[in-house]
Amino acid sequence: MTRFVLAIDQGTTSTRSIIFDGNMRVAGIGQLEFPQHYPRSGWVEHDPEDIWDTTVETMRLALAGAGLGARDIAAIGITNQRETVILWDRETGRPIHRAIVWQDRRTADLCERLRAAGHEGIFAERTGLLLDPYFSGTKIAWLLDNVYGARQRAEAGKVLAGTIDTFLIWRLTGGRVHATDATNASRTLLYDIRKNAWDGELARLLGIPLSLLPEVRDSADDYGVSDRSLFGAEIPIRGVAGDQQAATIGQACFQPGMMKCTYGTGSFAVLNTGSTLVPSNNRLLATIAYRLNGETTYALEGSIFVAGAAVQWLRDGLKIIREASESGRLAGQADNTQAIYLVPAFVGLGAPHWDAEARGAIFGLTRNTGPAELARAALESVAFQTHDLVDAMRKDWQGRDGGKAHETVLRVDGGMVASDWTMQCIADILAAPVDRPTILETTALGVAWLAGSAIGAWPGQEEFARQWSLERRFLPQMPEDIRAHKLAGWRDSVRRTLSR
Repeated sequence: MTRFVLAIDQGTTSTRSIIFDGNMRVAGIGQLEFPQHYPRSGWVEHDPEDIWDTTVETMRLALAGAGLGARDIAAIGITNQRETVILWDRETGRPIHRAIVWQDRRTADLCERLRAAGHEGIFAERTGLLLDPYFSGTKIAWLLDNVYGARQRAEAGKVLAGTIDTFLIWRLTGGRVHATDATNASRTLLYDIRKNAWDGELARLLGIPLSLLPEVRDSADDYGVSDRSLFGAEIPIRGVAGDQQAATIGQACFQPGMMKCTYGTGSFAVLNTGSTLVPSNNRLLATIAYRLNGETTYALEGSIFVAGAAVQWLRDGLKIIREASESGRLAGQADNTQAIYLVPAFVGLGAPHWDAEARGAIFGLTRNTGPAELARAALESVAFQTHDLVDAMRKDWQGRDGGKAHETVLRVDGGMVASDWTMQCIADILAAPVDRPTILETTALGVAWLAGSAIGAWPGQEEFARQWSLERRFLPQMPEDIRAHKLAGWRDSVRRTLSR
């Protein structure tokens, strides 16, 4: 049996396809960026056709780079930007509107109305989520109410809805499969994560017909086969997971208490809580980490909306760096006597604050503040936000792992982890070890493992976990008094930024 697996990693700013060989090494890769659309302040959209075109093209690039054909691929795995949602015509497969991206804040008023009506409790209890524009459900409701004829067509069964994985599965299978996995379903505000089923009452509160929604399957499951016309042969689709859950798997965080954080456009910390759903008392999210063989593993998650995006702002907005990789070097040149704080609430603040109306601010500016100090403030903001998430997770998890929550080691991945300066900063602010793995493509690797193991081409969970290897551990070096002073300044800056 061939052991090559192709992972589609459909992200917020680019699409990548990566082929792994039987030893889980990269054999071929294709990557293409696609445009972002900002029709109004706080609105973020993608053209679904851009997503589809870059998916197919990167798959072909990866195959060509590896010198392989479709018949050489044992299975496809799909991991995706979560919460981003598309509605499309059931007959033609054409989107009825641009995709509304997870960063989009247009449904803040709807969330506030639902909250004021006293509904947040039922959403939190059943879905593990808070009422925030971040999640897919209110985006679907907005599309039904604001695209001409959408609601009537939806109620007539002529429109389908789905997150990016569902749309890609539909297109790849030639419209034969309308399905998602439990991890993506758990991010919609419509899925009861205890019962593992769409919730009719929540759908009614949002005004969404259940007929729009896809079938929910395990993360390693049968999602059909790619249409022969695309690549010359059918390829089984056997693994699906939202990007943060896929990274959790790729980091082999299979044991309760293990934690990872992915640093991309945003940043997302996930703590495995095993078979126990742990409600958060600190405004974190309870979510599904993965579902295998019908058994659900849960997690606590904290979401940072702006991490790598702060570095992009240095590059594209302020134009003080030409490449993102320059940010750490520039930050290292900063004047340490200046206490500059950037609160990067460009699209609101995520966990644990959940303030959709907050906006970014810089505190502590002096006449001597320059590019180096702003670069340091941008990178430190990622460390401070990570601290807020990890601190909340420790409080929620305390006592459930024999009192070892304070000993958490953070496994990291994503584009920002290439910066030694940033990783050391995070270790210092956390006062905890930060582990960078040898294989950094953890999101793609995680969903590749789901697909490869499902078809019997790759090893099981225990062997996969044993193969995880450490590239470098960053140990905290900052004196406690300096750390405490920095955190106090951060907390004061956030307090001044919050809208309520």
